[in-house]
Amino acid sequence: MKAILPVAGKGTRLRPHTHTKAKSLVSVAGKTVLEHIVERLQSVDVEEYIFIIDENGQQVADFMAAKFPALNCSYYVQKERLGPAHAVALAAPSINAGDDLLVVFNDTIFVTDLAAIPALCSNADGLIYSKEVEDYQRFGVNVLDGDTIVDMVEKPDTPISRLAQVGLYYLKDGAGFIEAIEATVAAGETVKGEYYLPSVFMRMIGSGSKFKAPEIDAWLDCGKPETLLETNRFLLKGRHHIHGEVENTVLIEPVHIEEGAVIKNSILGPNVSVAAGCVIEDSIIRDSIINADNKVSSLVLDQSLLGDAVNLIGSPRRMNIGDHSHIVMDQ
Repeated sequence: MKAILPVAGKGTRLRPHTHTKAKSLVSVAGKTVLEHIVERLQSVDVEEYIFIIDENGQQVADFMAAKFPALNCSYYVQKERLGPAHAVALAAPSINAGDDLLVVFNDTIFVTDLAAIPALCSNADGLIYSKEVEDYQRFGVNVLDGDTIVDMVEKPDTPISRLAQVGLYYLKDGAGFIEAIEATVAAGETVKGEYYLPSVFMRMIGSGSKFKAPEIDAWLDCGKPETLLETNRFLLKGRHHIHGEVENTVLIEPVHIEEGAVIKNSILGPNVSVAAGCVIEDSIIRDSIINADNKVSSLVLDQSLLGDAVNLIGSPRRMNIGDHSHIVMDQ
């Protein structure tokens, strides 16, 4: 099996955190989004990890070399922004006859058992992993006849289906899949000038391919600050890990503090992850992600994201307040 990971893209919804780094290298619950994804791929035998990158691609290559040195990785640059199907097709030089493929887009951390692929796909040509959602109008959805996909509708107005595509795909015939993308591109089947995978899958279905839509257990969106914090909360459940130096501090589980972080005279939690190199003093922080090498002093933070090497210093207040007072202090 080979895995294609399209990690190009500006990550505009996560700015300013993606001004200086690839969006797949944004951290959540003590690891980068990419690390969470690659770890989940270890349950299957992936012989080659194929990354589709942009101008920040060297960051991804350096990260993979440092964190996963034993993995066989290839890199292809997407120079034109022509959509996700176009990005996947750039992996063609690495795809040979007989290769099966996983395609994993990096806005989402998935929770599912990939080891179940052979059983799920025993009588099908591929799997388009899905999740039932209430706000189906925001997504491309799969329409089923029994357990087989018969149609795909992009952002439907009516609840024809609530099974949203989550950006995780399995193809038995990788070379045939690439050929279908190339045929879609040759036919000019675009949406607002970009090539998308539903057009490719519908072309394959029209030619007799059979796809199923297994539901994943959890779909953890990392594409926006608010959803990144939701994902941080989910991933921290049951993971109260304190590896740094903690002095005179109250920790409200779950909290993840990496080795090399120093926390003094503070209250942290719940749902706080703190990266290496941070120094936090005299502060109250909850429901937040604090990235590497930050200095935070005398502050109250809630639902906050701090990038790398931030120096954030507040000031304590001195008060003399009488009985029955009512004071609201906005931060």
